[in-house]
Amino acid sequence: MTDAVVLRRAAAADARAAADVYLRSFDAALPTVVRAHTDDEVRDYIRDIVVPLRETWVAEAAGTGVVGLMVLEGDLLSQLYLAPEWRGRGIGDRLVALAKERSPGGLSLWTFQVNGPAQRFYERHGFLAAERTDGSDNEEREPDVRYVWHP
Repeated sequence: MTDAVVLRRAAAADARAAADVYLRSFDAALPTVVRAHTDDEVRDYIRDIVVPLRETWVAEAAGTGVVGLMVLEGDLLSQLYLAPEWRGRGIGDRLVALAKERSPGGLSLWTFQVNGPAQRFYERHGFLAAERTDGSDNEEREPDVRYVWHP
């Protein structure tokens, strides 16, 4: 089923769809976490900062458009979001494989402690929990966990 999904670098024209994937995914996966920014602020940030200035990848499904978003900042996997209806189809696996290929020396990432499915996903891909915090350093003030992957 993922054969019809292409992973490619994001272009300026993808920013709105990528932001919508982020917003829908965040709300579906983290209903108890209060986002620090409005929908419009998220859309502006992805349009003005993420797509033009970060290594931003999208998963594009034939006939559907952008269904996934991944952002790398050096060895930091800073964002990985899938449209809720596209989870469980191997797209996240492909995006993590791409992140490992792009950063072969290792990766780190943060996820919220309440996001058990994300933690299990990353652990399945060889990431190990390295640090847990009370959330005082993130915008949402939500306890989080830092994961690392070393080849």
